[in-house]
Amino acid sequence: MNKRLILSAILSASLSTGFLAGYNPAEAAYRAPSVDYLQTKDDGNIPGDYYVPSTLDNVFWGVLPSRNDKPILHVPSGSTVTFDTVSHEGILEDQGKDPVKYYGQYGVKPEHVLQDAINIAANKKGHDFDANGPHVVTGPVYVDGAEPGDVLKVEVISLTPRVPYGVVSNRHFKGTIPDEMPETPRQENPSYTHPESYGNVSIFTPIQKKGDNNEWFGIMESNGQIMQFPLNPFLGIMGVTPNTDEHYSSVPPTRVGGNIDINELGVGSTLYLPVEVPGAGFYTGDPHFVQGDGEVALTALEASLRGTVRLTVLKKDSPEIPKTNSSSLVQPFAETEKYWIPIGLNEDLDEAMRQSVRESISFISKQLGVDRKTAYAYLSAATDYEVSQVVDKTKGIHGLIPKVDFKDNLSFKLTINNIECPIKIINNVLYVPIDSVSSALKASLITNKDTTTLKFKDNTFSTKINSNVYEMNGISTCTNSAPTLSSEGTIFIPVSTLSEIMGLPVNWSTTGHTIIGISNYLN
Repeated sequence: MNKRLILSAILSASLSTGFLAGYNPAEAAYRAPSVDYLQTKDDGNIPGDYYVPSTLDNVFWGVLPSRNDKPILHVPSGSTVTFDTVSHEGILEDQGKDPVKYYGQYGVKPEHVLQDAINIAANKKGHDFDANGPHVVTGPVYVDGAEPGDVLKVEVISLTPRVPYGVVSNRHFKGTIPDEMPETPRQENPSYTHPESYGNVSIFTPIQKKGDNNEWFGIMESNGQIMQFPLNPFLGIMGVTPNTDEHYSSVPPTRVGGNIDINELGVGSTLYLPVEVPGAGFYTGDPHFVQGDGEVALTALEASLRGTVRLTVLKKDSPEIPKTNSSSLVQPFAETEKYWIPIGLNEDLDEAMRQSVRESISFISKQLGVDRKTAYAYLSAATDYEVSQVVDKTKGIHGLIPKVDFKDNLSFKLTINNIECPIKIINNVLYVPIDSVSSALKASLITNKDTTTLKFKDNTFSTKINSNVYEMNGISTCTNSAPTLSSEGTIFIPVSTLSEIMGLPVNWSTTGHTIIGISNYLN
């Protein structure tokens, strides 16, 4: 599936069809949806083993934790942790540091503004707009057993919007063309008491369901022109605490993660981070609804998310650690169902590209046994390199190495609720028999002519043979890739539909020449 398509099942499960129903962008006014907002609370619907709200005691504003900061939570390795992350947009100085007033100008009622955002903006400790980064960073979390030299494996399990709106900003001296945009002048000695004095530009952007497939879109309007773009939520900041007494700015990504802003790291992705301090000290923040490669204006569509991740310690000799160096991992590395993602980070974009390519060659050579000259040739022929972002001081490039290109020398395994389900590769797509999924979920399976229906818990999933339109709980979603297939009397569905349609996140790990996907249905 196109990476920009919305994670329909996950969003639909948490946000009712009442979101912005009837919204007309040309009115330039927000209409409140008839749903509950995900305010900071543990109401029994938290998917993780642990819950971390973004209260004042749990966040850093504009900086990252240091080795001297006390953990806000201790968890065993393998735990799932749900974070209520908070977007910085709407609380910054150039927006008045008053989210109720800021969002109110667009018709958002006070009760529809997140209380934790209100509290953070009003915090007497303050925030230095010029000296600090903008991000609200939640953490650090101590993971039992993590020691320097180990690797923290971070699996993204779920991402749910907390509000039905976000903001895209362009600020002076920042972005891809800082001397040209924004075009509004900045006054001398600007102040949050007069936010317009900064001359910065922020575009309020609601989200709305659109089209026959009920996909979620961001909606922008200008001069009668309406722009609609699908969502692809992810956490821009995921990192572990660096071995320093200094509180680094939250803006540049580092060797231990942070603001890496890779839009591939949505639900089902796995990120590997080198541990430098005992307990790892995991933190997260900078939630995005969607981001284009490059993030050229400065920000993506920034908006608060409730995110759940699984945190697992990989000891320094673990075979699950991606092999890019002779020693343990020394910088972030990621993977998804489709790709291995070697990352390059440097203030010079050309050097970031070189770093990502070097990581790619090392991984293909050391992990998969390909000689370096052939690995280099393969990358040139078959691997795409994307610009993660060019606006965070340290720029990012990441490679997308397709796993199926190596399928003749790899084995693929999938377990659902600890039950192994066979995988078959058809037309370079990973498929799983729907009857195996049914058994793992203890579901009922009904086939009527060319339509197959799977019922588990309170959910109903339906699919038709040779169709790439899937229905989940009455909502149809059209993928732009693989259809359901029938082969030798067995019905196969793409593995990707488990996460993207059914809301069963599958996270992927590479061990030697084996690719393992694991889905443990939460709640």
